[in-house]
Amino acid sequence: MASLNKSSFLRAFASYLPLIMLFISVFNEFDFNYLKIENFAFNFVYILIFYWTLRNPDSLGYLSIFFAGIINDVVVGIPIGISSLCYLILCAVTAYIRNITLSPNFVKDWFSLLFTMVLINSIQVIILDLVFLIEIKYMSYVVNSGFTFLLYPVFFVIFNTLNQIIFQKKK
Repeated sequence: MASLNKSSFLRAFASYLPLIMLFISVFNEFDFNYLKIENFAFNFVYILIFYWTLRNPDSLGYLSIFFAGIINDVVVGIPIGISSLCYLILCAVTAYIRNITLSPNFVKDWFSLLFTMVLINSIQVIILDLVFLIEIKYMSYVVNSGFTFLLYPVFFVIFNTLNQIIFQKKK
């Protein structure tokens, strides 16, 4: 009886792990400035949302992604709703990619992430700079997008392994 409870707990925990990682990452908003590493930043949330909405869309709901964006706006200190809009645009692009793709291809997904980040960052910069007149450091967006693009294969392998564990647990 105890082994059944443990396996059901592990199964439930594994299936909610992407959602838990999403909310931990938006609450945490980690930065490498504490480690004295300058000019190194990446957007883990973009990678997380892109992968899970592309490969396993049932693991993250759109409402939870929207609320994660609201929390991110509060933590970062930007006007409420901008991150939610960007996250939902990311979801829309991945849903489109998922629907038009006959056979998944890592390289195409990787470059789709780059295109999507350019689109999202452009929208975010336009809203913050032109609408709210918030001073933007353009180089930080370029560095952030570059490192996010370069680190996607690492997180792809990690998330792919986790996705296989989740599907194995569900079966």
